Amino acid sequence: MKSEALFRRFGKFVDSLAGRYITAEDVGISPIDMTWVNMETDHVVGLPGKSGDPSPITALGTYVGMKACAKKQFGNDSLSGKKVAVQGVGHVGEYLVKHLREENAEVYISDIDEESLKHVSDKYGAKVVGLDEIYDIDMDIYAPCALGATVNDDTLSRLKCSIIAGSANNQLEDEVKHGQAVLDKGIIYAPDFALNAGGVINVYAELTDNTAEWALQKAEGIYDTIYQIIERSSNENIPAYAIANKVAEERIEAVGKVKLSY
Repeated sequence: MKSEALFRRFGKFVDSLAGRYITAEDVGISPIDMTWVNMETDHVVGLPGKSGDPSPITALGTYVGMKACAKKQFGNDSLSGKKVAVQGVGHVGEYLVKHLREENAEVYISDIDEESLKHVSDKYGAKVVGLDEIYDIDMDIYAPCALGATVNDDTLSRLKCSIIAGSANNQLEDEVKHGQAVLDKGIIYAPDFALNAGGVINVYAELTDNTAEWALQKAEGIYDTIYQIIERSSNENIPAYAIANKVAEERIEAVGKVKLSY
């Protein structure tokens, strides 16, 4: 249901928040769509000619974070020869497949969009599997890159992976229940909002007049962030999502103290 009228009405609403909220692309939204929003508000990033499509940086952060998980789980961060199932090959998923195939990972893909599947399969040599079949294949890493809640009671009993690391938001259907379940199963879970932070980094660079090189460097730092989260999760025997929340809350509190000191 995308139209200029809807996006401009959305822009008016965003503008009514007077800068308390800044909008950007998400699932199914393109930089061109943002130009319609921009007709009604300046509180928008990810515009063409500026930071643009955040997908490449999101995928890079997901990829390096996945490598951090591999280092923890397998003893080194090489993904060569590893079997990775990428669920969803939209913009971010395709760039992730590119990185994985360049490192000689064995990649399986599924998506509701047959054209995207064919394109990514032909271009990168990824193997197409069925929408439901993807949960049952023999894999090392499961990478949800579509919509959320694909880690649930049904799939957890079927997944044979030892790492869950993808770009999708809200991958755990029930954060508390399934966050504990993956820990109990010995599966390393890279918390989604830490792993897919490259997109926010990309548009933040636009907001603060930083360079694309700055955004790239910050996105590569997701490797260390994820490694610290999963290491702390292992040492404290606390689900990774809870550690990520703690880290975020600690940072927010620290920034608040700095501001108060002024």
